[in-house]
Amino acid sequence: MSAQSSGADKERRPPNLTVGSRVKIVSAGAEDAGLVSEGFYRGLVSIGGDNVLAIELDGNGDEKGRTRLLATGAIWAIDILEVAKAEEEKRADKPVAAPEYFR
Repeated sequence: MSAQSSGADKERRPPNLTVGSRVKIVSAGAEDAGLVSEGFYRGLVSIGGDNVLAIELDGNGDEKGRTRLLATGAIWAIDILEVAKAEEEKRADKPVAAPEYFR
């Protein structure tokens, strides 16, 4: 391993599935066929004690804009295509303005 690759590995963060990230998910479908869902991750939803991932589909036609709920136990693979910035990071980047009563 070269010095360059070890330095790059230290800077590399583990992948985060943040709200707004663009993802491609393969999950169990009918008769052992994979169901491919591509779109934006909208969060984790609890339904009757089970957790499901909410994906806003960005496909063509009727599916575009629909929200698909995928049970975590049915997910075979998740590809994170584009990582959205976490909400905490967005807030940290904004300059803090002084309240009006300090002026």
